[in-house]
Amino acid sequence: MKGVNKFKSVKYYGNIILYCIIIFIVLGFSTNTIAKVSGPLFIVTSFPEWMFSRFKHEFEARHPKINIHVRSRKTTAVISFIQERQSDPVDVIWASATDAFEVLKSSGHLYQLSKLSNTNGSIGSYPLHDPDGFYRGFAVSGYGIMWNKRYLAEYNLPTPRNWNDLTKPIYQDHLGITAPSRSGTTHLIVETILQSQGWESGWETLINIGGNLATITARSFGVRDGIKKGRFGLGPVVDFFGLSARAGNSNIGFNYPDETVFLPANIALAKRTSNPAAGLAFINFILSPEGQRILFEPGISRLPAQRDMYVHAPKGFPNPFDKELLAKGLNFDIKLSRQRYNLVNTLFDTMITFRVKKLNHIWEKIYQAESLLENNENSMLSQNIQEARHLISTIPVSRKEMLNQEFTSIFRHHKSGITLPAKQLDLELAWKQFAQGNLEHSEAVVQNILTQIQNDIEIVTE
Repeated sequence: MKGVNKFKSVKYYGNIILYCIIIFIVLGFSTNTIAKVSGPLFIVTSFPEWMFSRFKHEFEARHPKINIHVRSRKTTAVISFIQERQSDPVDVIWASATDAFEVLKSSGHLYQLSKLSNTNGSIGSYPLHDPDGFYRGFAVSGYGIMWNKRYLAEYNLPTPRNWNDLTKPIYQDHLGITAPSRSGTTHLIVETILQSQGWESGWETLINIGGNLATITARSFGVRDGIKKGRFGLGPVVDFFGLSARAGNSNIGFNYPDETVFLPANIALAKRTSNPAAGLAFINFILSPEGQRILFEPGISRLPAQRDMYVHAPKGFPNPFDKELLAKGLNFDIKLSRQRYNLVNTLFDTMITFRVKKLNHIWEKIYQAESLLENNENSMLSQNIQEARHLISTIPVSRKEMLNQEFTSIFRHHKSGITLPAKQLDLELAWKQFAQGNLEHSEAVVQNILTQIQNDIEIVTE
């Protein structure tokens, strides 16, 4: 018992000492002292190497005694790494998805830096920095649609303007996306559609988009790379993917659709940091004018979080603080997004990711039947088409269930070696059977329509 109390005492005083060190760093260190920080600095980030390497190089030039070690992971893996691998070193967490930081904040894995300067500001009605001081906004992330102009011209495809454009039959087999369970930015795009269109209507749109997919990539930057290389024509991306690709390639297009969202991309000090001085030095650099200006570089093309930086922006660079662009942004409910984070990801995989080929096949038949019915006055067949659409787009989770925190808290992220709650496994099995049954029923309905149309054509021909 004494040993346990001694351990608790050491842990308690260790936390006090760490807190004092951080306060001393933030309030008492001079610039020269900050420059002398040293040792290893472990950064866990969701950003690709071509983005973070520029900041790493510049920071190491200013702090030659700090050795940076970067672990690049998709956002969901960043969360798992921080929460589950407690013995692995991490000092700084750096990613786009705000709701991921809310998850880590709620689980107690972020260090509170409420005394850090420059805590004010907002993007629309959304705070640029966590009001409680657990994470800092270093950039603004917008979400939109990227396309390959040459590809669209080759297939005679129109330029997309809105999320609903991606449901059009003409885009079938030309879209790419990442599953939200593998990408925090894709999760925010899915959430944007759900929050702007409502729970049921939003899923109808997403499942229709799913029917047009040529592929689901392993990482979010796979969408960017696939469009650039012409493997498919277009897809939803975080803005800096589209803007950086467009800066170096006139063949790339990007736009912000109506009902998009602008949210801070964030950086935080890990609760278990072993080098808070180096971690804070890196955070301060990212938030400094020098760090913010790097965001404007064509190869990065991120939107700085500091409003006054836009006087230095390149010509034509988007300014998310402009009223015209900001008007496209919806009031994003981060608490709702955080609450249903794993539910939405699991439901997307069940309804779309694991059934994408079947969705492609049935939507192709639906589009074919709708095309044949354009000049057909058979109202019964038109009603049947709507039935087929309804069957394929219906989800097994009601809005009431989605708003129930006790229900949403059941779900965990799928990860190798981690046992999921039995209740979640039971629900996923029921969802799988629900989806499979509805897909088969929808296919039968639309096949009957096609058969009836063919019979009508044969009668007229005779």
